[in-house]
Amino acid sequence: MYKKLMVPVDLAHIEVLEPALQVAADLARLYAAEVCYVGVTSTTPSSVARTPEEYQHKLDDFARQRAAEHGCPISARTLSSADPAADLDDLLLQAIGDVGADLVVMATHPPKHLGAILPSHGGKIATHTDISVFLIRPTEG
Repeated sequence: MYKKLMVPVDLAHIEVLEPALQVAADLARLYAAEVCYVGVTSTTPSSVARTPEEYQHKLDDFARQRAAEHGCPISARTLSSADPAADLDDLLLQAIGDVGADLVVMATHPPKHLGAILPSHGGKIATHTDISVFLIRPTEG
């Protein structure tokens, strides 16, 4: 049913993304699909990487590690922006077509009162693309 899953990742917060990463791996195995991790980074130095190229290298390492753990084909794509917070949704929407994704699996946050004022990234992605979007809420610990 699905051939390519796109999973937005933030290398600075992998632990929060783990439930979505696991769902993506499970779906990839079920459908014999590829997982494409997409990371958005700044064009200026950040806590994760000094350059977009360094971020891509770290994302490639992360993807290789996940491929070894889960045994499914994995690729990685880094997108850069001068203002990732402002451009995130538009970059992810463009990446869907660029990577040929037919499903997006992404982590989201628990609903909060601010959700009525500030829409979630997942909500915007889901309403502005014609492919399915599977939003994974963090588990309560």
